[in-house]
Amino acid sequence: MSRRSPLRGPTAVAALAAAALAAGLLAAPPAASAPAPSAGTAPATAGPATPSPGHRSEAPPPARTRIHDIQGRTRISPLAGQRVTGVPGTVTAVRAFGSARGFWVQDPRPDRDPATSEAIFVFTGSATPAVASGDSVLVSGTVTEYYPGGAAAGLQSVTELTRAEWTVESSGNPLPAAVPLRPSTIPDRYAPDAKGGSIEGLRLRPNRYALDRYESLEGMRVGVRDAPVVGATSTHHELWVTAEPGHARTARGGALYSSYRDPNSGRVKIGSLLPLAQHPSSAFPAFPAFPAFPAANVGDELTGTTAGPLDYDNFGGYTIAATELGARTDRRLAREKTRPQAADELAVATYNVENLSPKTPPAKFERLAEALVDRLAAPDIVALEEVQDDDGPADSGHVGAGRTLEQLTDAIAAAGGPRYEWRQIDPVDGQDGGQPGGNIRNAFLFNPERVSFTDIPGGDSTTPVKVVGRGGATALSASPGRVAPADPAWRDSRKPLAGQFSFRGRPVFVVANHFNSKGGDQGVDSRFQPPARTSETQRLGQAKAVNAFVKELVTADPRADVIVAGDLNDYQFSPALKALTAGGVLTDQVGRLPKQERYGYVYQGNSQVLDHMLTSRHLRRVDYDIVHINAEFADQASDHDPQVLRLRVRDR
Repeated sequence: MSRRSPLRGPTAVAALAAAALAAGLLAAPPAASAPAPSAGTAPATAGPATPSPGHRSEAPPPARTRIHDIQGRTRISPLAGQRVTGVPGTVTAVRAFGSARGFWVQDPRPDRDPATSEAIFVFTGSATPAVASGDSVLVSGTVTEYYPGGAAAGLQSVTELTRAEWTVESSGNPLPAAVPLRPSTIPDRYAPDAKGGSIEGLRLRPNRYALDRYESLEGMRVGVRDAPVVGATSTHHELWVTAEPGHARTARGGALYSSYRDPNSGRVKIGSLLPLAQHPSSAFPAFPAFPAFPAANVGDELTGTTAGPLDYDNFGGYTIAATELGARTDRRLAREKTRPQAADELAVATYNVENLSPKTPPAKFERLAEALVDRLAAPDIVALEEVQDDDGPADSGHVGAGRTLEQLTDAIAAAGGPRYEWRQIDPVDGQDGGQPGGNIRNAFLFNPERVSFTDIPGGDSTTPVKVVGRGGATALSASPGRVAPADPAWRDSRKPLAGQFSFRGRPVFVVANHFNSKGGDQGVDSRFQPPARTSETQRLGQAKAVNAFVKELVTADPRADVIVAGDLNDYQFSPALKALTAGGVLTDQVGRLPKQERYGYVYQGNSQVLDHMLTSRHLRRVDYDIVHINAEFADQASDHDPQVLRLRVRDR
């Protein structure tokens, strides 16, 4: 896969027990003064629960500390590291699962400062706290700044109370009204500019920056109404909605990411409400009556109100831990089909098949085959990414992928498609990145009834392919061959695969690519603004290497038909794509689509471009299509949408 896996962090599960109590599905535990077990140690999957250096207050807490005194006017509590006692509030929700259990408490008597949150999370570790939604409590504990994913991940902290004890004074109290998230309450500007430094010490300006607005609501009950879904339900029972329905929408209802300057401020994640039967707990019995989390696609709507505490985690940032969930309205998003190519058109596709190996369930092979045959109209050439070796993630030293490709081509034939042949080059074991042991690589499928592959010996995992000949005799030194495999830009990354084909007697050169992933980059919601994109340096080098290779081809033959395709892991407006198209040697076809259609991948609710198809200057008339069949759907065969272009190869 091209982005870090959307694994669920410890804060992704919503306050299920509280919702159950509110719904009358579970009897409330008795109110009591209940000291929690020691909770000073962060969960194993998370970062250290320690305050940032330099932000600890020397002043003692007020005689009667309230939550807004703890939260303060910046992202770091002025009382970080101190012990506070008798903090009043109402329990609004309980997290009763996992190793990061606890409850949210909110002050029903807020101050008038919009920068200070009125709620806080009380961390109880692996122990389920004996409180219920609606309990009025007095809480004592140590003020702690917890960094999801660890401080080195660059994300924001969550202000918490740890090593807590509390007294329940009364039960059944009304909950504070949820603060509505809507266009008028969310600034268009996303974050203050700290020139790459931390924004932690800056005073929150919730009326100016979206990140400041969310931070000023940390832990408080917030809600969205009739919210469009912009990121489909994941396998971790999470989805993304937008609180700005009219902003930057795609043609099919998503949120379009088209600039670093606008990451779509209204996006917010909705956390899971799984039945307790799926999260066994000795404290609470399972109850099947609790509603399941909806399987929603992009363009659907959570109709009604979705509300709960505003949490923050390392797999998406600000999250509504929903204790109230809107009903899914199905907008019936349909999977697309592209048109068949004409007899004199060459159809070339690219498809990231996401860690495909014989260990992949057969149903995925069948779905990939059906898509290639019916939805992509059986392209003549397919550039594949993320083809694994024959034993998948097993780290055995085996690098061959013959069985993987045979199983895929057999599935295509069984689906009524052509009997594709394939070409690829086995990588050096463990040198191409991806899932450990998987040895992912690029590969070509081609339909021999429509196009022929020009086999030229000499290509292997370490020998660079060269351009030989000139004019109409221009050819590759090896086909298939790898582009500059020894270049440091390809260290621990997939090497481009170049192939020479012949269609209606004319040579066509295709380069299949899979640039390095964005792993390690700071998120758009980072505490460092603007966030650092460290992975970009390697992609920039990779783009320059492919650009240089294509430049050799078109210098040898200005009328060369060259197609560069694949998962480039970067946006059409990125430095890497500017380097790849430098000198006008390549045209990125995504730029020729209407703006609302420029996406083929959805990440954290942003519909964006990662896969590309580029053509040499000579190819002016190209029909290009991103075929939306995966990225917008809860049920996916891959996390990428495939792409196809059709061109007429003309005689000289």
